[in-house]
Amino acid sequence: QVQLVESGGGLVQPGGSLRLFCAGSGFAFSNFAMNWYRQAPGKEREWVASITDTGYSRSYAPSVKGRFAITRNNARNMVYLQMDSLKPEDTAVYYCNDGEHWGKGTLVTVSS
Repeated sequence: QVQLVESGGGLVQPGGSLRLFCAGSGFAFSNFAMNWYRQAPGKEREWVASITDTGYSRSYAPSVKGRFAITRNNARNMVYLQMDSLKPEDTAVYYCNDGEHWGKGTLVTVSS
């Protein structure tokens, strides 16, 4: 059974940083590209970042490029999202995705 479990969310002030974690299990993690999405209150879910199976290639939504960094550790079945220079508009539930399955998400709130 595929499981994706996100963690690391919380309350942070504008300009601050957070690191999100996603633990994958029940599938051949190292064979899959991984993605982060987010859903803000009252808005549709949107793509944030992706990383290839090897980790050599990464891509970002324009709204987060230069501020967020996606990485992975295939030995630990983990994918990470380092978020810097956070803005109030980054407030959302952040989800991990393997192209098919979703975790339950972790809430990030950016507020003073």
